[in-house]
Amino acid sequence: MLTKEFAFNFTNEWINSWNCHDIDKIMIHYDDSIDFTSPFIIQFNNDPNGRISNKNDLKDYFSRALNKFQDLHFELLNTFLSVNSLVIHYKSVNNMIAAEYLEFNDHGKIIQVKAHYLNSF
Repeated sequence: MLTKEFAFNFTNEWINSWNCHDIDKIMIHYDDSIDFTSPFIIQFNNDPNGRISNKNDLKDYFSRALNKFQDLHFELLNTFLSVNSLVIHYKSVNNMIAAEYLEFNDHGKIIQVKAHYLNSF
C-alpha cells in the first residue's frame, strides 16, 4: 500500500524531474514493463491506439516531447492516493489541465499510466 509520505515525495520528484527536462531523472520512475496510454501518443507517434508498452520507446517519446515543448513546466494541482496508485492532477504544456493515473509495482516503479487531459482532444 502506498503511503501519504510516498505520494508526497514521489509527486514532487516526478514534477521536478519534468521541470528540469532531465530525461534520466524522468525515466527512473518507470518500470521496464511500463504500459503507457495517452492521447498525445496518437499525435506524436501516429499510433491510433495511443499506447507505448516498453521503457525504451517511452524514453524516445518523452525525449521528443521535451524537444518539442522546450518551455515545458508542470504545476502540481492535486495528488490523489489509493492502494497501489496515484492520480497526479497538474497544469501541463500549453496550460492544459491533466490528470495521470499511475499504478505502481512493489518496488515503487510505475507499471501503468493512463494520461487524461481536460477538453483538449
